[in-house]
Amino acid sequence: MAEADGRTLGDEEVAAVERVIRSGMLNSVWGTEARALEREIARVYGTRHAIACSSGTAALHLSVVAAAPDPGDEIITTPITDFGTVAPILAQNAVPVFADVDPSDGNLDPDAVAGLIGPRTKAIMAVHLFGAPARIDELRALADEHGLTLIEDCAQAWLTELPDGRLAGTAGQVGCLSLQQWKHITCGDGGVAITDDDELARRMRLFSDKGWDRAAGRSHAAFGLNYRMTELQAAVARAQLAKLPGVVAARRGTAVQLLDALKGLPGVRLPRPEGHAWWLFPIVCPDGDAPELAAHLAAAGIPARAGYLAEPLNRAPVWDTAIYGTSRYPLDDYRPNPCPQAERMVDRTLLVIDWNENYTSEHVELIAHEMTKFRAQP
Repeated sequence: MAEADGRTLGDEEVAAVERVIRSGMLNSVWGTEARALEREIARVYGTRHAIACSSGTAALHLSVVAAAPDPGDEIITTPITDFGTVAPILAQNAVPVFADVDPSDGNLDPDAVAGLIGPRTKAIMAVHLFGAPARIDELRALADEHGLTLIEDCAQAWLTELPDGRLAGTAGQVGCLSLQQWKHITCGDGGVAITDDDELARRMRLFSDKGWDRAAGRSHAAFGLNYRMTELQAAVARAQLAKLPGVVAARRGTAVQLLDALKGLPGVRLPRPEGHAWWLFPIVCPDGDAPELAAHLAAAGIPARAGYLAEPLNRAPVWDTAIYGTSRYPLDDYRPNPCPQAERMVDRTLLVIDWNENYTSEHVELIAHEMTKFRAQP
């Protein structure tokens, strides 16, 4: 198999780094690269604002700040996601409430979300898992009905398309993108929050810059942290952004080939290709033998693994520990909700294959051959 990381780093990124170093200005407060990256991403996504920051987790933290929960307020999210989705909720002294998922793709089930909305609910944080579009229109309708902020975690979903043709990240009040090493495009670590809301953008930009109102001299208008992106990160991200359409198109091309090759194979539920950006290639094994299939594929040199996580986040050991020093406030009596669909997916039915833009038809043929071979076993 090809290297599963599939990076597109090359001369363009080297030239971008050299440009910044020769300028002598590596800090984005006084530089030009981060502001240019923000303009370019806002143009791609058709949003009024893009706020560059130091990581995808930082972007999600900005989105929670934008939602402005009081201590103890609740944010509903999915248990099948990176902990970077949940850590910002805790950082703002809010409470993560885990809703169950659609077993066909692992994305949030709007019906499960609806059943958990209560008087302390402040926001819904949806994840477009593996690059597949979540049922975002239904979630937006729920958010609007109850006066909630809808946040879209698009860390794995660069250029994922929603059914109406919009890009994932533009249906909620805030969308969050990641430039971490293994995402579609990278600057090592970096993030961007996008929004059309002027006030939310103001809150997020202030928080990312220590609450510093730059127009008012050395005046701190609000509480904030230093989540600034450096000029080096931004310059590399700009070079990568130019490659993004080709990266996603290549991933989509070979993913469709694999879908065609596996069509009709018993014991697998294939992902829906519509809008998918294919950060990973997920497969559901309804009979519960995903661990065995993953082991077979891995033995054949295919980068496959079962479950994606060791356990869904509602079952993570972190909930048995103190969160802030010796205190668990506001989680004193907290026990995450059971999420049986998510728990079964992680335990038995979900299989993911690493995917990237360097895969070829030969790689597709190998994966299809080994999956067919496994299913043919008595």
